Amino acid sequence: MSHTLPSLPYSFDALEPHIDAKTMEIHHDKHHAAYVTNLNKALEGNAELQKLTVEELLTQINKVPDNIRTAVRNNGGGHMNHSMFWKIMKKGGGGEPSGDVGDAIKTAFGTFAEFKTKFNQAATTRFGSGWAWLLVRDGKVVVESTPNQDNPIMDGGKAFFGLDVWEHAYYLKYQNRRPEYIEAWWNVINWSQVAENYAHAKK
Repeated sequence: MSHTLPSLPYSFDALEPHIDAKTMEIHHDKHHAAYVTNLNKALEGNAELQKLTVEELLTQINKVPDNIRTAVRNNGGGHMNHSMFWKIMKKGGGGEPSGDVGDAIKTAFGTFAEFKTKFNQAATTRFGSGWAWLLVRDGKVVVESTPNQDNPIMDGGKAFFGLDVWEHAYYLKYQNRRPEYIEAWWNVINWSQVAENYAHAKK
């Protein structure tokens, strides 16, 4: 199978003023597109690996041949991470989650405010490029961060909510003010999609 770039589920300007249209256009059409192109290129000639979904590839990343493992890790991770990222945002999002995912957050962290503080800390203190995640690991809901385009699925976690803190995600509008970008991002969260992701991660 050939990996393909998913369409954005909204227009480039849908998340204004929190995330600007030009950033969304470059982020999706250039950065994410490049991950897909480079992932397909890395898998050329390997029929067995070409049959796998990106989730399957990353779950067994340590079985990928040494000569392409880094390319698959970086570009497969970039493809999977961004495919989730676009979907957990929407115009007019934000607020607090309810239902199972809201209950899971309160059980794990006490209150939504405490969760948000912990998640913001993970996103702010990730040195260099990377992601902050809310995930299920060993049956528990936890916050973690990863470098580069790594995804928790690579070591047994199941992420259902994540924030891109690479500079390309925010630099045009926020420059070096990552905490300001993080705070603005909470206004575009699509909690119904996060709830769907959580239901899948629990299985």
